[in-house]
Amino acid sequence: MTVGITALATHLPEKRLTNDDLAHLVDTSDEWIFSRTGIRQRFVAGEQEYTSTLAIQAVQKLPPEALQGVDLIIVATSTPDAFFPSVAALVQDHFKLQAAAFDLSAACAGWAYAINIAVSQIQSGMSKKALVIGSETMSKITNWQDRTTAVLFGDGAGVAVLEEVPEPYGFKSFAWGTDGSGAKHLHAGAIAKNLPSGDPLSPHIVQNGREVFKFATRVIPEAIQTATQKAGLTLANLDLIVTHQANARIIESAAQRLGLDLEKFVVSLHEHANNSTASMPMALDHALKNGRLKKGDLVALAGFGGGLTWASTVLRWAY
Repeated sequence: MTVGITALATHLPEKRLTNDDLAHLVDTSDEWIFSRTGIRQRFVAGEQEYTSTLAIQAVQKLPPEALQGVDLIIVATSTPDAFFPSVAALVQDHFKLQAAAFDLSAACAGWAYAINIAVSQIQSGMSKKALVIGSETMSKITNWQDRTTAVLFGDGAGVAVLEEVPEPYGFKSFAWGTDGSGAKHLHAGAIAKNLPSGDPLSPHIVQNGREVFKFATRVIPEAIQTATQKAGLTLANLDLIVTHQANARIIESAAQRLGLDLEKFVVSLHEHANNSTASMPMALDHALKNGRLKKGDLVALAGFGGGLTWASTVLRWAY
């Protein structure tokens, strides 16, 4: 059985926060942010908007027939409404779907992790049709006085519908991994009094930007190469590459290390910043709406995040 994406939708909150707006909150400027990250703006959830709110609004943008037969819902998120119930359970209840539902935590690589699990469930016969959602309200765990992290993140949600598709479409390979020794370099929130790294308890995002950059620029090219090779393909076969939208410099470095033209990569973070688990469906949707993604295209996806985690896949686009 071949499994592919048959529908895609995204949602951003109404409130837009530009780099100039941020300059009134923290010591920064549009030039400083854009030159270092490639970000121009981000969208921020309202006081009564939560991760489940954005996830539900993204699902509502799917074609009505897309929800028919959904029996699995996976929400990848780093900012759930609560420890429990899961955001996925709230989505299930809102749409009254007869589905198993759970959340997945793998930071910014979470959506790619969830895709892998959903494909496996469908191929095994345990499920027939899945909603794979990345949804975040990163603004609620952002320290707006810390300019090293406040400039990076935005809120948003993206959802893909996965089900059986005919050959030659669908997912061809997966690769994923974790290096827990790097947990100290990127974390947020805690129940324990101290994290394994010995850092004090903090409800906000804490990031060692230099170390995360080094990790990302190494692991993204490796992950793309691994997934491509597993699919029996070469980099030259790929029509499009979609990575986690964390930093334009990381994407540029990946292109250089792989010896590929940057034009083959999707760069959309200038529009929505780093949406963590939602950034890859955001980038896919950006490519689709701008005519860069067409039926039959071979696409590599690659994400990385806190954990430290990474995941990649290659698929042939089905619609």
